[in-house]
Amino acid sequence: MNTTYEHDEKIAKMTFASVYPHYITKVESKGRTKEELHQVIEWLTGFDDKKLQELIDRQVTFDTFFKEAKLNSNAHLITGVICGYRIEEIQNPITKQVRFLDKLVDELAKGKKMDKIFR
Repeated sequence: MNTTYEHDEKIAKMTFASVYPHYITKVESKGRTKEELHQVIEWLTGFDDKKLQELIDRQVTFDTFFKEAKLNSNAHLITGVICGYRIEEIQNPITKQVRFLDKLVDELAKGKKMDKIFR
């Protein structure tokens, strides 16, 4: 299943700050912590707590968020289906990176062990 140009543009223009509270709610409602969420985000992007807060305060789009990230060299190992899309088949780099993050948050919320999330 390929994404459309409109879908990819919508994802790229969304702000990280608008989605971040939903990530927190999702993981905390399943018994995980904000700190664990931050560990997952740092593993994928290289952003520590200070940088993450700066990006939130700046209201950066996902496009900017991932352009400033140093994506983990093992990110390509994140596979599976998220939001109806098979990650490994997504062509648009920003959409794929957002879905990497979505998948990691989903795995955290489902109780997967951190060492398994950190491929």
